[in-house]
Amino acid sequence: MNTRIWQAGRFEIALDKPKIMGIVNMTPDSLSDGGTYSQNVSIALAHAEQLLKDGADILDIGGESTRPGSDDVSLEEEWARVQPVLAEVAKWNVPVSLDTRHTAIMEKALAQGGVDIINDVAALSDEGAVALLAQQPTTGVCLMHMQGLPKTMQLNPQYQDVVEEITRYLKARAAECVQAGIDPERITLDPGFGFGKNLQHNITLIQHLPELMEATGFPLLIGISRKSMIGELTGEQDASKRVHGSVAAALATVARGAQIIRVHDVKATSDALKVWEALGISA
Repeated sequence: MNTRIWQAGRFEIALDKPKIMGIVNMTPDSLSDGGTYSQNVSIALAHAEQLLKDGADILDIGGESTRPGSDDVSLEEEWARVQPVLAEVAKWNVPVSLDTRHTAIMEKALAQGGVDIINDVAALSDEGAVALLAQQPTTGVCLMHMQGLPKTMQLNPQYQDVVEEITRYLKARAAECVQAGIDPERITLDPGFGFGKNLQHNITLIQHLPELMEATGFPLLIGISRKSMIGELTGEQDASKRVHGSVAAALATVARGAQIIRVHDVKATSDALKVWEALGISA
């Protein structure tokens, strides 16, 4: 069987083994590390370097918190947060992902260069986003499902069938992208854990990841790291102390076919995956 490839800008990322996307939050109000690495560019770059040493395959850089209850930030502020970090890491030989839902930010970053992936919690639904990415020959995209908006998405999320509804949404978004001219090899999908889902919705999604992946036909990128579902399951209120639960959740998704896992704690996750692989445990 041929190895699945994710075409991501300057890179062709082989998905024969799970890949780790390390999080670089340039925001003062993120869920678990708000302000830790956004104080200045040097601190952020040192963190990014450490993530790579710890085993990250991809760096994901974002300038707008989309945690539950978060407020919007201006486009000017979002760009000011990410621009200098993107400019520097573009010189590194590593796939760079930009976490944004705004077409204007995507356009600026792609024009600046060095961004290989657009990771969008709104699945390129902002006006002009699909057309912009269709103009790019190789840029990878991650399309995520979100019910509602960050400010209110966790107030009372409702589904008749969470797996079916999210599958249908992601298939539709991917189909629009392909129809616009985005090569399917550039696309990954994210069911959006914690983005308009309660604990049972999240658990059900994890249990049915193989069906979701089979139904859509695209690789899955999963982000569960330090989220509230880990706190609910473990009783740990401090998000920065949810490392062990996050690693367990990451392994559970890998066991069900996830190819890319987006995490804060790269070293712990990388070590767990090494042991997992050495013991011959497969999905």
